[in-house]
Amino acid sequence: MNDKYSLAKCAQYGRRLAARLCDQHFAAAAATPLDGPAVLKFTPVRQLNLLVVRQLLGQWQAETARLRSPYFDFEAAPVQAALTQFMNVLSRHISLGRAAYEPLLAQATVDALGLVADPPGSFQRLLLGSTETPTLTALRDSLRYIDIDKPFYQGFIDSLPNSSDLSRDFLTHRFELYHAANYKAHQPMQRLVEELSALLPLTTADLLEDGPVSVATAPAVAVEPAPAAPKPAPEPVAVTPPTFVAAPAPPPAPMPEPVAPTPLAPPAPVRPLPNTDAGPVPLHEKLKAVQPSTSPLAEALRASTAAPSLAERTGPKVESLREAISINQRFSFINELFGGENMDYHAAIQHLDSLPAADQARAYVTGDLSQRYDWSRKEEHVNKLLKLIERKFA
Repeated sequence: MNDKYSLAKCAQYGRRLAARLCDQHFAAAAATPLDGPAVLKFTPVRQLNLLVVRQLLGQWQAETARLRSPYFDFEAAPVQAALTQFMNVLSRHISLGRAAYEPLLAQATVDALGLVADPPGSFQRLLLGSTETPTLTALRDSLRYIDIDKPFYQGFIDSLPNSSDLSRDFLTHRFELYHAANYKAHQPMQRLVEELSALLPLTTADLLEDGPVSVATAPAVAVEPAPAAPKPAPEPVAVTPPTFVAAPAPPPAPMPEPVAPTPLAPPAPVRPLPNTDAGPVPLHEKLKAVQPSTSPLAEALRASTAAPSLAERTGPKVESLREAISINQRFSFINELFGGENMDYHAAIQHLDSLPAADQARAYVTGDLSQRYDWSRKEEHVNKLLKLIERKFA
């Protein structure tokens, strides 16, 4: 990119934004810790919420890795299934206070700005991660947490050869070439800045390395008072230096009456956070009226998607059920159709992908799998699986 953005200024803005939004929610005396649905709806900028969830998933993986021991076989199938079930249960009991959530939101803001300010660095940090043996499947799974300028990153992954021999150095070098060839069409910074500015004032010039620093992002500066001429026995006067800090959140407005969610209806859209000077109701308090208090994080992810996922909308023929099923649906299928058994799910999808005809696939679902796992009351999820089969054999 021709514009050089300062990652330090992005980090400074991320801390200020996180502090302001947390002031609005946690300053209330009745503020409760955030659960999974609240995290996914905390800000009107979907990219921020997804990147917070990505960090939570990373924490889960790190916690699981620390359970490893030389005295037990953690790779055994029953152990893996039990760990998967444990993680599914844990996802229903997310509880984040301000001390835990605020740094996650600050980092999510930095990562969101980095997606458009520093694509090569963001590719290594958010898509490649720390793995030494990247795969196309892992790269596509990482895309599920990218919302801003997603087609740019999707285009790169689609251009990669279908090979298992993909090293970090090869992917990094190839992405740099891809970025150099396409950066002119990859400049969505203004759109992201407009979304963030609705929460805390920001301009693209504020983030440039050599640009001016506006009041919105400048740190507090102490102003030295000019020395005054000596006067006989003057009264000492305290000079308060101006500070540029977020205004304290006003008291929360009365909680609206809860409205029972209509079955199968999409969740109500979240309005952008208004100017705090006008006395807004905290964003999370508005959401509590229409969002269940606890639900699986995977189900909340599915409900928060602004547009239908690849597996839920009608579209072109898919080559593989495994690739077409989104991460949200995968969690849903595992929990609802396979009783939390991760290995059973993967074995069934692999077998469906190997069948040559739609009739055989439908018969396998409605006959074998339905009887084995008692899907008599799982019509909604079974129908979604059958629709994916129809697309595969279209």
